[in-house]
This record gives sequence, C-alpha cells and structure tokens, in this order.
Amino acid sequence: MCTKQNELIGNVAAIVRSRLANQGAGHGYDHIQRVWQTARNLQQKSGGDLLVIELGALLHDIGDAKFHGGEERSKEYSMEILQQLGVDEVTMNHVCAIVDNISFRKRESAETLSLEGQVVQDADRLDALGAIGIVRTIEFGAAFGQPFYAPNDASQKTGVGHFHEKLFKLRDLMNTAAGRQLAKERETFMRSFISQFERECAGQC
Repeated sequence: MCTKQNELIGNVAAIVRSRLANQGAGHGYDHIQRVWQTARNLQQKSGGDLLVIELGALLHDIGDAKFHGGEERSKEYSMEILQQLGVDEVTMNHVCAIVDNISFRKRESAETLSLEGQVVQDADRLDALGAIGIVRTIEFGAAFGQPFYAPNDASQKTGVGHFHEKLFKLRDLMNTAAGRQLAKERETFMRSFISQFERECAGQC
C-alpha cells in the first residue's frame, strides 16, 4: 500500500477514534481496532482490495443504530468522512455499500456483498465470538440494563439468550474459508463456557 493510502487510513482511524471515544458497550474503538486487524489478516488469505477492506472495517460502526436512536447512519457518516478526505467516488461508493450491508439485522434485505464486503463482515462477526464475544455480550448487557442470565424468567432478554438467538448462528453465515475456521474455533470455546456457566449456576459442579 502506498504512502498516500497509508496516510488516508491513518486519518480515517483518527476520526473514528475521536468519534467513538465515549462509545462503549462492546462497540467502542477497541472493537473497531480488532475488526480492522482481523480484516487485514483475512485479506491475506482471501484476497480483495486491501484499501477498501481497511476503510470498511474502520467505518463499519461509525453510525451504529444502537447509539443513534435506532437509526443506522454508518453509510451517511462514512460518505461524509471520505468526501472530506478527498477519496475518489468509486472507492467511496464501494466502502459505503459495505458499511450499509454487513449488519446481522439487515441480512434479509442486504445487497450482495463484494469480496471486500465479505471479508469485513466476517471480521466483524468474528469479534462477536470467542472470549471477546463473551466479554462484549456482558459489557453490552451491563450498559443497557440486560441481565446475563435469568433462568426463572423466560420472557427476559439475556446475554445467554443472545448467544442462542444470534451468536451461535454466525459460524454458518461466514463468507470465507478462513472466517469459517476461526468461527468454528471460537464458537466451540463459547459453547464450553456456557455449558460450564449453566452447570455452576445449577450447583452441579
């Protein structure tokens, strides 16, 4: 990647870091950094335009609906930032298409992703799995008043319920072979954790 592209990536990273400085609940800049690194690693095995992948990874949660009154604004904010930095229209539109179509909640209506979009989506979903996924689930629940476990209230939204409703479905939704392998490993760890957690809560060990 040339010096100009590296400078662009650095500028975008700085903007995202600043904007997400007060955003936590498992969706702060630390999440962005992990997705960014994972996306770069996946690109080495799966291919795709590295610049587009890095920009997509950095910007994918810049306007997350959970922190904007339920309105997803990542595409809007991404376009604003990339225009401000003078990114060419083709690259900008490609990145905006990625951030607008990778979310789990939009999977039924999402447009078909490019290879670059598939890599970013896998990287984002991998960060919801494994040890990090467990911590992020707990952080999110604590921030939004959701208990991690409520065995006596089947109607209650919980972190454990989130594992079964969403996180354990992610492995089958991976796009790349590398993503699927990592997802399998991380899901196995999570299932072991949940089994141990539930046994301890039931006083069985």
